[in-house]
Amino acid sequence: MEKARDDIKSFKDLIIEVQDRGICGRCGGCVAFCSAGELNALGLDRSGTPVFVDEQRCLKCGICYLICPQVKALNQELKQRHSWKPPIGLYRGISSARAASRAVRKVATDGGVVTALLIYALKKHIIQGAVVLKKIGAFSRQPVIATQPSELIDAAGSHYEESLHLDEIGRKYTTFAPTVREVKNLKARNLERIAIVGTPCQIYTIRKMQLLSVVPADTVFLTIGLFCMENFSFSAAGKAKIEKKLKVRIRDIEKINIKDDVILRTGDGETIHLPFSAVDEIARPACLVCPDFANDFADISCGGLGSPDGYTTTVIRTGLGEKIYNGARQAHLIEELHCKSKEDAKIRRSEAMAKIVSFTRRKKERARQGRE
Repeated sequence: MEKARDDIKSFKDLIIEVQDRGICGRCGGCVAFCSAGELNALGLDRSGTPVFVDEQRCLKCGICYLICPQVKALNQELKQRHSWKPPIGLYRGISSARAASRAVRKVATDGGVVTALLIYALKKHIIQGAVVLKKIGAFSRQPVIATQPSELIDAAGSHYEESLHLDEIGRKYTTFAPTVREVKNLKARNLERIAIVGTPCQIYTIRKMQLLSVVPADTVFLTIGLFCMENFSFSAAGKAKIEKKLKVRIRDIEKINIKDDVILRTGDGETIHLPFSAVDEIARPACLVCPDFANDFADISCGGLGSPDGYTTTVIRTGLGEKIYNGARQAHLIEELHCKSKEDAKIRRSEAMAKIVSFTRRKKERARQGRE
């Protein structure tokens, strides 16, 4: 039996293949879903890095290794299950749309389509709740479980608190939130059908958990994926350096968006456009080796790239995604960008898809170089 266990990849292999290479994203999925969780085999250190608490209690089952977003062992099985096609996976349609509600659009990063879709799914009892990201600062996010439409709108807005500033408590700024960890709490709240909004690496992990029948991934009924070139992370020590380079104080930045470039908006209404090369040094190392931009395995993928300001580019991928998108549109919760003609609409869709494919290829090439 011991020999058989030695033949299975385990957390020790994650340390060698992921942590030692500096590409651990600190999502915490390996710790949250460790089959020896009750034995306290794994934990997180002060920096959020997964570590052995007691190596002798590790069951060497391989779950932590396989669900890690940096491990590609299940790629072929996932592609087959989701009928993946190059270059961005399966999709049924693409549109530029926005939330019909001005209240939603006011707090949304782009057009508020993600929030509107979740509101529709909640009202129709398609889902019982959603794991979403609550903005507590331009560079700070935390995952929350929303079960009411008002909670979704509240999470979409920005929640700046002086107590969260780095210079007061010395923690890292990061736009990445450990959403996958929050899934662990779903069973305790008796939620059996939930939606999860996440980055490509997070949706990828959820899909691998579903492939392996890891509980409670079975409660994730709907996945809405965000386009993602990179997330940012930097310490208090790097704050002054970044501010000097960006020529703006971090505390003055109210909103970050990524479309054709990195867009910073300050509290006084100033908009700053930066090329990706200008902010690569604060990109999370895990992002630099991730090949997925368009969130290939989600039910619906969304982002600002390819749409005019105030609209969300929405890629509908699955039958469930199509049902929810069409339902929200028919219920007048979302509205599509008006085009002069069908030909004009077709050209706009082609232009949006061309940009998505271009960014996908760029990210795949960056990931290839980062892994060499």
